[in-house]
Amino acid sequence: MYLSIRKTRVLSKLLVAFTEPGQEHEIRTRIGSLLLELLDADYYASYVWAEGQHRFGGRVAVNMSDANLESYERYYQFHDPITPQLQIRRDPTLVTQIMPQRELIKTEFFNDFLHRDGLYWGVNLYAWVGDQNIGDMRIWRGKWRSNFDENDLQVLELIRPAFIASLERARSGREDGKASQSPPAKSSVLTDLLSAREYQIVDLAAKGLSDKEIALRLGIGFTTVRTHINSAFHKLRVSKRVQLGRIFSVREA
Repeated sequence: MYLSIRKTRVLSKLLVAFTEPGQEHEIRTRIGSLLLELLDADYYASYVWAEGQHRFGGRVAVNMSDANLESYERYYQFHDPITPQLQIRRDPTLVTQIMPQRELIKTEFFNDFLHRDGLYWGVNLYAWVGDQNIGDMRIWRGKWRSNFDENDLQVLELIRPAFIASLERARSGREDGKASQSPPAKSSVLTDLLSAREYQIVDLAAKGLSDKEIALRLGIGFTTVRTHINSAFHKLRVSKRVQLGRIFSVREA
């Protein structure tokens, strides 16, 4: 495996990012841009497999359109000729190891989903703990670049244990937090959607506290507050703080 000095620095930042505390969604979000820089890639998406629903959810992405990803979640993930085969692999895998590129570009999945955002060459990594898939990395390059290679696979294999460990820690922390928390019955829908920390932060935001005030009250970083609020916005399908106030006022009614 070869890494330039620049990429070695990016790799160091990425490994540090894996050690920082946060929720699963936050971890998968903050590593996206670093992965693109490390692998000279253009597009990143990450999902979590919901075994009970037999579908992917919890999307985060970089340089991909929300509308296109919503079409994936609604339709294309159920008409996907490559992801089920990639998902069962425990090692980083090139898309071309699953299906030759000449065959992929003939599919509906490529022409009506991947091609719309410019995705051409892909490599995936799925985080497995026992028989549970707890998150993934879907990294793509545009057609103007070359395919990923063995060196890229070795880099992903190097970071795979740190990725799995960070998601596993976050999941354990979330479960412990939920176990120790007894939210009001009227807010059950919100607590199902949000992590314990997201709920705590958006509750304060809905009461009118600024991000800096929330950070000071909870003893966490300003950027951590922003990450949790953005995550909550996505999960609750809102874009403004005033909408949070309305949601929480309904909860308390």
